[in-house]
Amino acid sequence: MTEPALKQLPLLAVRPPSMKTTCHSAGAGLGAGEDAPVVALVGSPNTGKSTLFNALTGSRVTMGNWPGTTVEVSRGVWRTTRTAASCTCQECDCEPGEGRVDITLVDLPGAYSLVPDSPDEALTRELLVDAPVDERPDVSILLVDASRLSHSLYLASQVRERPLRVVLALTMLDVAAKRGVELDLSALSAAVGCPVVGIDPRRRAGLDELAAAVRDLVAEPVPQPRPHPEGITDSLAIDDERFGWVSAAVEAATLDHGSQQASLSDRVDRWATAPIVGPLLFLAVMWAVFQVTTSVAAPFQDALDGFFSGPLSAAAGALFAAVGLGGSWVEGLVVDGLIAGVGMLLTFVPLMALMFVLLALLEDSGYLARAAVVTDRLMRAIGLPGRAFLPLLVGYGCNVPAISATRILPSARQRILTSLLVPFTSCTARLTVFVMLGAAFFGPQAGTVVFAMYVASIVIIVGVGLLLRGTLWKGEVVEPLVIDLPAYQMPTVRLTASVTWVRLKGFLQTASGIIVVTVCAVWLLQSVPARGDAGFGEVAVQDSVYSVAAQAIAPVFAPAGFGTWETTSTLVVGFVAKEAVISSWAQTFAVDEPGDSASPGTLGDRVRADFTESSGGHPLPAAIAFMVFLLAYTPCVATLAAQQREIGTKWTVFGVALQLVVAWSLAVVIFQVGRLFW
Repeated sequence: MTEPALKQLPLLAVRPPSMKTTCHSAGAGLGAGEDAPVVALVGSPNTGKSTLFNALTGSRVTMGNWPGTTVEVSRGVWRTTRTAASCTCQECDCEPGEGRVDITLVDLPGAYSLVPDSPDEALTRELLVDAPVDERPDVSILLVDASRLSHSLYLASQVRERPLRVVLALTMLDVAAKRGVELDLSALSAAVGCPVVGIDPRRRAGLDELAAAVRDLVAEPVPQPRPHPEGITDSLAIDDERFGWVSAAVEAATLDHGSQQASLSDRVDRWATAPIVGPLLFLAVMWAVFQVTTSVAAPFQDALDGFFSGPLSAAAGALFAAVGLGGSWVEGLVVDGLIAGVGMLLTFVPLMALMFVLLALLEDSGYLARAAVVTDRLMRAIGLPGRAFLPLLVGYGCNVPAISATRILPSARQRILTSLLVPFTSCTARLTVFVMLGAAFFGPQAGTVVFAMYVASIVIIVGVGLLLRGTLWKGEVVEPLVIDLPAYQMPTVRLTASVTWVRLKGFLQTASGIIVVTVCAVWLLQSVPARGDAGFGEVAVQDSVYSVAAQAIAPVFAPAGFGTWETTSTLVVGFVAKEAVISSWAQTFAVDEPGDSASPGTLGDRVRADFTESSGGHPLPAAIAFMVFLLAYTPCVATLAAQQREIGTKWTVFGVALQLVVAWSLAVVIFQVGRLFW
């Protein structure tokens, strides 16, 4: 194993010579202050690093690109307390004998080794190793999986070769105990030459001890690196020495090696990661998630819909009538625009919350990590390594962070290919549309239909991946997957609730931000007359600028069975954000007949009637064709911005063209074949 020069790596950005990348200077204003100590979290994936960061910082977190790179890191404030003779804190009301110490906490990208294999690992090495000593973190917290001590200590051996203040934080102690492994933390501390603290970030245990160790270490001088045998220059010999150091540390710290029998996780993984049973099990689990989501959330959606379309709309109308604005364009904007559009979208909040809870349970239990193993063979077939599935999996939540997550891939060509495939993953924004159409056209089978869309997403990714590999990416060499699978664990309420809220808050922020702007823009276009004598806000929607513009492009979609302006216009709005598809439908039909409420049932009936007309009496294949088009074409403008940042304008434009061609072609084929049977 050699340590190549950083200039040989395919970094995503070039740093100007005058710009330094340091933990102390980067991201001014994002931490606890200029004088606060800087502590970095270091560790390999699946050791609990991100969970620890969230537990220590709470909501005081800022995401941003590091200067000179496009690698995003988390930076937050870790507030700790210390015992002292007197409190000198001027910013809080401390009890006598206590004082607050704010620490700037930086969550460095996960790395298995200080030999960088991707841009994010290169950044971790640069901040810990290549930066000048006075610009490195004041303390590095190195997370170590106690259940796989020898695996994690290899990175520790490399870190201890540098003049760094290091605290080893042992996670997964409960997993190690279940396997019968007992560790002596004092002996391990003596063996590795730095403090060792046992923690459980999922249950917030041991965090006070970790804070005390960090505060004590900040005040101490930088320790000398661990001694090396002199004269060793060969890379293999260096690795042999490191492995010997790791073996000695493990032997000194392990009091009981536990049973040699296979653990429960190992026995479950024989089936969960099996070549045939594994994928089938994964599909069954995801089908259950969608089925439970659509069935359980339905009553809550109906209740919210009754509130928005009933009491809230009536109260708003009465209020405008009382102030003399009844029937005015202001009432139209609020009632037919904001309440009908945004309200319809917000009825899906229970569904999104339930979906996020179920996915968080699968993630916290450790099962989703097995998906990378299950899909490794499939990923390599399309020219991608198994860990490319991780960005694709993120894409099923949101395409924007998924594009950023492609930085974990070592090859620039692999990052480009994955970034082109991510938009074909069915993000949660599309989920709202799939659920509404599934309920309108397929009734109780809505959950199965939604699940089918996710399966279709996988099929499209594989098909497009094979096409690109056979043309633009011919001859790409793919390395086998190497991953440490976390042990199965019982999910915790606190972590599940925290993850669910973060994701639901992102959905709500979208609804309250870009969706409000989109709803207002749609209402404005529907209020501006393009023909006839009606004035602003009084024009029939079919005579508005919105309708006329949509009618111009509607014939393009006639072969796919949904060539009406009411449906075509939603696809145009969907370029901004897929959530806006439903809100624009709700606005269109509410404006068309102002007295008609845009409830899920009513809206579904109106959409079904529209598809029946446009498809010549074949609404089911037309609805499926529409959902597939929605699945395959450009997700949103935010995804385009992320792609442009990561892979450049040329590849982004190529991706948009590819998505439109694939979406239109599949929609036409599905409808033309489907109408022969339905």
